[in-house]
Amino acid sequence: MKIYLDTCCLNRPFDDQRQPRIRLEAEAVTLILEKFRQREWNWVGSEVLIYEIEQTTNAERKERLFLLAGEANETVEINEKIMERAEALSSLGFGEYDALHLASAENAKVDVFLTTDDPLQTIANKNKKRLPSFIVSNPVKWLEEVLKK
Repeated sequence: MKIYLDTCCLNRPFDDQRQPRIRLEAEAVTLILEKFRQREWNWVGSEVLIYEIEQTTNAERKERLFLLAGEANETVEINEKIMERAEALSSLGFGEYDALHLASAENAKVDVFLTTDDPLQTIANKNKKRLPSFIVSNPVKWLEEVLKK
């Protein structure tokens, strides 16, 4: 199974854990990362993920994020096809970086795109038919479904 984690997901274990939702999402992301390390699932990252990590102002967090991102099994390089697809996705209401993440995930033929970004999930749900190759989900919700099987 190929899984794309966006920057929000990757940041979650380093966010303030006092809020129950954040703590649950952090635990889900941590478990998913463990499945990658055990080679049960494949992690797809991208150049846009690396670029967003570079924008992190907290040096310690940035270093931790780079270490995590370095564990990805595959890193999608941005090309003209991805840029064109991202433009089309932007026209559906996705932000610039979200569109690039989604286009990268689509290019890599992932099974699932995980994010903790509620607006991104809302737009993706409205446009399911235009994102037919993979599902977009919250890591907690997705992990619950997968573990039921």
